[in-house]
Amino acid sequence: MKTQLENVLPADIEKRSFEIITEELGGRTFPEEIAPIVKRVIHTTADFDYADNLVFTENVVEKAKQAIRDGACIVTDTQMARSGINKKVLAEFGGEAFCFMSDPDVAAAAREKHTTRASCSMEKAATLDRPLIFAIGNAPTALVTLHDLILNGVLRPRLIIGVPVGFVNVVASKELILETDVPAIVARGRKGGSNVAAAICNALLYQMDPSRGMGKKDVR
Repeated sequence: MKTQLENVLPADIEKRSFEIITEELGGRTFPEEIAPIVKRVIHTTADFDYADNLVFTENVVEKAKQAIRDGACIVTDTQMARSGINKKVLAEFGGEAFCFMSDPDVAAAAREKHTTRASCSMEKAATLDRPLIFAIGNAPTALVTLHDLILNGVLRPRLIIGVPVGFVNVVASKELILETDVPAIVARGRKGGSNVAAAICNALLYQMDPSRGMGKKDVR
């Protein structure tokens, strides 16, 4: 049997991918502001489980977009996630993307405290005098530290994207974030990753400027 390939122009590949996702969802729909996020995560992972795994707190998309308008910075727990974020669009609103995992002071603090760099990088981020969005795709200890900083009144994030992947404390750390009153987008269960964290960030950014990506008008 000869393999059949679609004849798709390079500029249309992403658009066609979203059309396939919509088709394979079989008529399932999502609220208008949530659909672009769910579909971009599926596009990034080719995993339709995210149609059920992603959890959105009340009005989180509008709150996230307002945070971006206010110049919020995005803090990640991996350089991979930071690299995947469309920093040009973020900069148009005055924001920057940070990852402190490789910073010497973070490494030193982790050794001294016998904890993870991810935990210490969250503590460093808490010292920034900027509105903050956290995009966590790898380290559950980052979410645990964020939870503690919030409960102790040290930090008030504008949004937490909690999508670490793995087995140890991953599920529980995500639930801790959902127990706070901070706006959150969480991938329940073990699935996630830095690519998922970046995809969610970009889906939010593209909703604010759909011409930069597959925004709401493209993923009905």
